[in-house]
Amino acid sequence: MIRPAFAEPVLDSQSCFRAVLEAMSRPGRVQRLTMPLDAPAPLAPASAAVLLTLVDSEAPLWLDAGVEAEGWIRFHAGCALVPAGEAFFLLATGTPPPLSSLRQGSDESPQDGATLIVQVESLEEGAGWQLTGPGIEKEHRLGVTGLPAGFVAERAKLARNYPRGVDVILCAGDRLAALPRTTRIEEG
Repeated sequence: MIRPAFAEPVLDSQSCFRAVLEAMSRPGRVQRLTMPLDAPAPLAPASAAVLLTLVDSEAPLWLDAGVEAEGWIRFHAGCALVPAGEAFFLLATGTPPPLSSLRQGSDESPQDGATLIVQVESLEEGAGWQLTGPGIEKEHRLGVTGLPAGFVAERAKLARNYPRGVDVILCAGDRLAALPRTTRIEEG
């Protein structure tokens, strides 16, 4: 039996879209989603809501969350599941694929770059990474637990290819934060 998705599909997806938009326009600011959602394990409520909001029949998806989660999102979003290098959206509940193997877009069509959604253990404003770039007045701090070692360095290598690149949405429980490709990260 397939678990239900949003209780109020229109209102909940609008609310989640606003949270994603706010997170992308203010990198490193943590957004909290309040809609109830009973997604199959190992999907966290925030990552499940982001998938339900952004993925559809025209947005191929890659995910590593197992058969039940695959069936759930395919049923509710009608999306195709594809290899990581072909996906517009990716959800990593474990170790994400190498960023360099994902769709980067082109100079003429940078919007064709992938969006990687990564489930992490925790997100905390005010500590950790120092973020700078568009949408950040001076700097912002974001503490992230649960990303693989080398993530920041791998992401920095892609920054040389701007405007091509990969946007990242981090999800922990019912919270999310975004790292658009224009955001610079310094560890410390």
